[in-house]
Amino acid sequence: MNFKITTKEIYQKQMNIVIEYINNHLHETIDLSKLAEMSHFSLYHFHRITKAFLKEPIGSYIIRIRLEKAARLLRYTDQPISDIGYKVGYDIPSSFSKAFKQLYKITPLEFRKNKDYIVEKKDKENIDILLDIDKPKIVEIPAKKVIYISLSGKYSELDFSNTWKRLWKFVKSNKLYSGEIENICIYYDDPKITYLEKLRTDVCLVILDDVKPQGEIGVKEIKGGKFAKFLYKGSYKYFRDVYNTIYADLIPANDLLLRDAPIFEKYINHPGRVVPEKLKTEIYIPIC
Repeated sequence: MNFKITTKEIYQKQMNIVIEYINNHLHETIDLSKLAEMSHFSLYHFHRITKAFLKEPIGSYIIRIRLEKAARLLRYTDQPISDIGYKVGYDIPSSFSKAFKQLYKITPLEFRKNKDYIVEKKDKENIDILLDIDKPKIVEIPAKKVIYISLSGKYSELDFSNTWKRLWKFVKSNKLYSGEIENICIYYDDPKITYLEKLRTDVCLVILDDVKPQGEIGVKEIKGGKFAKFLYKGSYKYFRDVYNTIYADLIPANDLLLRDAPIFEKYINHPGRVVPEKLKTEIYIPIC
């Protein structure tokens, strides 16, 4: 069985290459003409196509992703502000501070002092529940090869179900099935830092065999390393409270130092086969 690749899927394949390059080179000067060359789009069409896919100009996207990384480092590490600015491509501290304030309406120093600051207010939820979260287990994880589809937007509004179906169809078509396949999602952004419509998610299947990207489906390696693994038992609708508990209580209580890498979740059972209260999710937080 072969997929019929649409023009949109061809463009998405090239966009995956561009986005991965940006994510891995935030500390460097990023040449837009080089990105256009990597994407195989002419420079003229490159700007139009990337804006259509990213919902913002490519230059604005790079600045925003840099500053969101800086915000995470400010909130979750004690690195000097000047060092953080340098790590996201700002050699001059005043330029970093100015750009940061333009996005967040607050200076980096003020942001670091105000741990409760969020970019947009959310509706208050009157939830009084006892979350079932195990204490963290410290684990070393090897690199994982995944096929993935990238999504963006508010987590609760993403079409995870159909995305998983497309990935499993690809597995069947390419005869990639094995008992080692894992269902995971990589979450790059913190909803307290990133506007909800800009949140980035990779829906992934961990595979063993070599395969080439095809259409919207990308192939990459998730870097291994040291992680704090939390097992949460319960409905997905309480994830906001789960992460608040992890970051506000469990990480400080266990003296964990966070590493600059995205978190991911591994889904142990299927939401269509068990009641929400019986769902099990492993949450992996990268640590030093």
